[in-house]
Amino acid sequence: MAQTAQREGFDAFGVTIPDAIPDAPARLAAALAAGYHGDMAWMEEAPERRAAPAQLWSEVRSIVMLGMSYAPASDPMATLERPDRGTISVYARSRDYHDVIKGKLKQVAGALAARAGAQVKVFVDTAPVMEKPLAAAAGLGWQGKHSVLVSRQNGSWLFLGAIYTTAELPPDDPGRDHCGTCRRCLAICPTDAFPQPYVLDARRCIAYLTIEHKGPIPRELRSGIGNRIFGCDDCLAVCPWNRFARSAREQKLAARDDLDALPLADLAALDDAAFRRLFAGTPVKRTGRDRFVRNVLVAIGNSGEKDLAAAAEARLDDASPLVRGAAVWALSRLVPGDTFAGLRAAREPVETDPAVRDEWMSATA
Repeated sequence: MAQTAQREGFDAFGVTIPDAIPDAPARLAAALAAGYHGDMAWMEEAPERRAAPAQLWSEVRSIVMLGMSYAPASDPMATLERPDRGTISVYARSRDYHDVIKGKLKQVAGALAARAGAQVKVFVDTAPVMEKPLAAAAGLGWQGKHSVLVSRQNGSWLFLGAIYTTAELPPDDPGRDHCGTCRRCLAICPTDAFPQPYVLDARRCIAYLTIEHKGPIPRELRSGIGNRIFGCDDCLAVCPWNRFARSAREQKLAARDDLDALPLADLAALDDAAFRRLFAGTPVKRTGRDRFVRNVLVAIGNSGEKDLAAAAEARLDDASPLVRGAAVWALSRLVPGDTFAGLRAAREPVETDPAVRDEWMSATA
């Protein structure tokens, strides 16, 4: 089976048992009770199945965890120094990994089923499965202080998939924590999303705010986002173990050059059809045009580039209140006070959406 996995392009492979993560229910309950999941309500659904594999499928006897590297060939943080350009997370600049990995998982699972005469189920973010703790239990690595799986061979850049099976397979030894005293991933977070090592508060995480969060981004966190318009790689990119990571071998996961350092002015002008064309087949498309342009406008507001004010002003008439509100904030950061006051006097009284009116009332240039 390991040879089949390697042939399909997987870089890490291990086996664990369904009850290998006994502390998962308590950890998940604590995170949910603290509200660290934000408005990701799906995490609250059937938590017992998420934390205990046998609750999801009572017949499971072994869990095969596989990882596929998506390590970038260049510095993923390079565009952070170009404020007029947008930074998109490494994983989102290629074909959607769900589509790539699920087909390959089925090939491995099919080989296992044929050889062992067993039933199999495959998962790639498609069910309540705690992939990272299970991958650590299967020996693929350990969950670092940033909560992401870290591998001594692949660093922080691994997509994970799971095969649940009725076959009785010998389990591998769990991974050992090799973070030591290092705190680079915690220190670099621009929005202080880690209340303590190994614990992530998604409500402050840029990846959550720019992808999952549906409403306006909290004002106190906007400046920390910089020009990150979809996801964030900072805590992954600074991990010292990345020096051992090979660039992604799977060509379908190779980053698209046309999605690197895109001009913010061009992105702010995207309508829904243009957005769908540009990001077809990528994870970015799933977040939708309105949330994406919201992110772009926050980046424009953070840019300090006065020439981008026109791109923000053009979005004051956008059909989406989410976009209009972000445009107000961006303009408040870029134009002189008297210019902003004039715009506010003309537009705030006729704005019908309460959230956008609140942006006008709260913003000061």
